[in-house]
Amino acid sequence: MSLAAPALTRPRAPQSIVVALACAGLVALAMLGARESGWRHAALACVGFLAGVALYHSSFGFAFAWRRMLIDRRGRAIRAQLVMLALAILVFFPALAQGSLFGQEVSGFVFPVGLALVVGAFMFGVGMQLAGGCGSGTLYTAGGGNTRMIVALAAFIAGSLAATADPLRWRSWPDIGAWSLVEALGGAGALAVGLLALVASYAATLALERLRHGAAEPLIADLSRSSFFAGPWPLVGGAVALVLVNAATLALAGRPWGITYGFAVWGAKLAALVGVDVAHWPFWQNESALAASLWSDATSVMNLGLMLGAAAASGLAGAYAPQARIPLSSLTAAALGGLLMGVGARLATGCNIGAFFSGLASGSAHGLVWAICAFAGVALGARLRPLFGLSR
Repeated sequence: MSLAAPALTRPRAPQSIVVALACAGLVALAMLGARESGWRHAALACVGFLAGVALYHSSFGFAFAWRRMLIDRRGRAIRAQLVMLALAILVFFPALAQGSLFGQEVSGFVFPVGLALVVGAFMFGVGMQLAGGCGSGTLYTAGGGNTRMIVALAAFIAGSLAATADPLRWRSWPDIGAWSLVEALGGAGALAVGLLALVASYAATLALERLRHGAAEPLIADLSRSSFFAGPWPLVGGAVALVLVNAATLALAGRPWGITYGFAVWGAKLAALVGVDVAHWPFWQNESALAASLWSDATSVMNLGLMLGAAAASGLAGAYAPQARIPLSSLTAAALGGLLMGVGARLATGCNIGAFFSGLASGSAHGLVWAICAFAGVALGARLRPLFGLSR
C-alpha cells in the first residue's frame, strides 16, 4: 500500500455529491459495457466498482506492505496477502483443473518465465516504491482523489505505451517456457502443495517479526472504529473482498483479474487520436482491443469501475480532497515510478494483480518468479526514496 490508513484524518460527514457522481458514473459505465458486449461487461463494471471500495476502505496494497517487511520486519500486511492467496487457490485450482466455473469456460494466467519477466518485475518493484503505489494502488488512490497518484497513473499509461513500441525487442528475449502447478499435479495435488507453501510462508513472516520485535502484530486489529460504509476495513476484510473480485472476474470473463493491459490500451488509443500509427507496431497487430470500442475491453471497464468505486468510498468517508500543492521532488518520483511500472508491467506480462495475485492463483511459476524479482526491486526502490524526499 502506498498510504497510511486514511481513517485518522477523515472528516465524518459524507460528501454526497462525490458519491452521487461516482454512482452515476458506474451506471453509465455499466450501460456502455452492456451495449457493446452484453450483461457480463456490465457486471464486470460493478465488480470493478466493488474492488475500488474494498481497496480504498481496507488500504490494501503491496508497495508499503513489502517495504515495511523488508525494512522493519513487520509482516501483518504480508500475512493478509497470504490469506488472500490461500482463499484464492481454494476457488481457482479446482475450477482451473475442471476447466469451468458456474458453466463458464475458464483458463488461468500461465505465462513464460524468461528474461523479460525478470527485468520487468524488478523494474516494477523499483517503480512502485518511487510512485508509492502498485498497479491496483495507483488506480484506487487516483480514483480516491490523490493528485500525486493521478500523475503516477498518467506516467504508468505512458510507460505501458512505450513498452508496446518494443524498442529493445523484448518480446524476443529468451525464456524457459511456462509451467503450471495445476497442470502438473491436478487440482487436489496443486491445492495441497500450494496451501502448504502458503502456511510455511505465513509462519516465516511470524518468525522474522518475532525475532526483530519480540511479538508479531495481530492480523485482525481493533474493529471498534470500523464502519462498513465509511471504513476503515480490516486488512483481512480487504483480502476476502479481493478474492471475491478475482473469483467473480474468472466466472464472468473466463480469465483472472488483470489491470495493466488496460493502461496499454488507453495509451495506444490516445496516441492514435493524435496521429501516432500504433496499429502498425508489432505488439498491436494481433491485438483486437486497439480497433474495438473501449467499452468492449473488459480490463478497461473494470479499471474505470475500480476508480469510480474508490471515489465513492472516499466520498462516503468524507475524504475526497485533491491536493493542489505537492513538492516537485515528490511529483518527479511519482512520474518516474509510474514510467518504470508501466514498462515493467508490459515486460513482465502483469503487475501485482495480473502477475502476482492472479498468476499465483493460477498456479503459474511466473507468479512466483515475479514476486521474487519485484521484491528485489523493492529493496532498491526503498533506498532511492530519500533522494526524492520520501521516507523509507
